[in-house]
Amino acid sequence: MKIGIIGTGYVGSTTAFALMLQGIVSEMVLIDVNRDKAEGEALDLIHSMSFVNPIEIYAGDYRDLKDASVVIISAGPSISKGETRLDLASKNYKVFRKIVPKIVENNENCILLVVTNPVDVLSYVTLKLSGFPENRVIGSGTVLDSSRFRAALSKKLNVDARNIHAYIIGEHGDSQVAAWSLTNIMGIKFDEFCATYIKNFDPAIKQEIEREVKYSAYKVIEKKGATSFAVALAIAKIVKSILRDENSILTVSTYVRSLYEIEDVFLSLPCVVNRNGVDKVLLPPLLPAEKGALRNSAEVIKSYIDQLMSSKV
Repeated sequence: MKIGIIGTGYVGSTTAFALMLQGIVSEMVLIDVNRDKAEGEALDLIHSMSFVNPIEIYAGDYRDLKDASVVIISAGPSISKGETRLDLASKNYKVFRKIVPKIVENNENCILLVVTNPVDVLSYVTLKLSGFPENRVIGSGTVLDSSRFRAALSKKLNVDARNIHAYIIGEHGDSQVAAWSLTNIMGIKFDEFCATYIKNFDPAIKQEIEREVKYSAYKVIEKKGATSFAVALAIAKIVKSILRDENSILTVSTYVRSLYEIEDVFLSLPCVVNRNGVDKVLLPPLLPAEKGALRNSAEVIKSYIDQLMSSKV
């Protein structure tokens, strides 16, 4: 039950805190290009030991990853105001070309969980740089976006988010796809629920919710500078599903060899996640318009992948 976290910025440090609080792991090594930052975060977490389950936390280097089950990569510049996630691709590609070979050199058997944005593009880069099997390279994908989707629906429908099944698929970014055809409240389809239980229901609410979910990260960044809490819990959920072999269905970013007329790209689809990483990729019955939007999302991601893989950065 050992994990490594590479990059102890907003996301990496908050993820470490979430994992410690939930008692998911017994050992955690923090690695950062700024060793003092990693040591400071580790020390701050150590000071809370009397409030949580026993856990060993320390700052280390890549040699300390040798027996980690999962390595989380959250290193690299974060998104700035005015940027999109895909604007980060070139900068973080350079970072990953240094990081990934060092991980592989010290641990060839772990599962790599990519969090750094643009996560779909960098998950593809990680797969190619690592040479790992496809199931053992995972992007955090739209697990967070799907939670944002449920939160927005919960607010509009006045229903507990935990009773709403709703998924964002495709890119973790501006071309993401809200799978309305799969959205249900305790088994009741969204449109049917609204027609029955929501007075003066306006179908335009769908577009309003989609906009809210799509641009919610930008709003958080504008207000506080970075996202951290919600993404940390999303990552913790993925790690928990892996380490505890939960077989949870999560919209992680995974390698698509050939599905829905989409080839050779990373994007988010509902996946069964367990100790193998991505154990199965599920193919829900999407509407034709949703399949078209998903293909468009794949093309957006693939265009950036092709630019990066053919560049000399």
